[in-house]
Amino acid sequence: MLGLDKYHYSTDKTFMAYYFISNGPNGAIQKIARFDPIGKDVYNFGFGNLDITTGDISDTAISDNKDVDVIMGTIGSIIYDFTNIFPEAMISIEGTNKARTRLYQMNINKHLERITPIFDVYGLLPDESWESFKRSKNYQAFLGLRKKND
Repeated sequence: MLGLDKYHYSTDKTFMAYYFISNGPNGAIQKIARFDPIGKDVYNFGFGNLDITTGDISDTAISDNKDVDVIMGTIGSIIYDFTNIFPEAMISIEGTNKARTRLYQMNINKHLERITPIFDVYGLLPDESWESFKRSKNYQAFLGLRKKND
């Protein structure tokens, strides 16, 4: 995991954010991962470069810092931590473009054996219906829900 700063709530309690640093050939780049509530126990997950001026996510920037596997591992740790705090949370993830959505799908595929014992994962189909995640399909977005501990 990268230099991950623990989470903090926004001052108006409308979102929860995690901050970390990407270190690579393009230097140290501040990143933000954020959970924004979009419904009861449903959160939109977004991440990208931290716009230092506004404090917002620049989720279309391409850092090309040669650390995508480390970044994705950090994202997984952040989602795990967030769902420890909010175990009922459903996490919605959609890339800002098809290439980013595909990157997320490739990483879910790559780590599916580690993910599925902990999370139920669903993929959004073109007809706007959700199904259990399958490796052989392409999805438009993803939804994850922490499994209940019995």
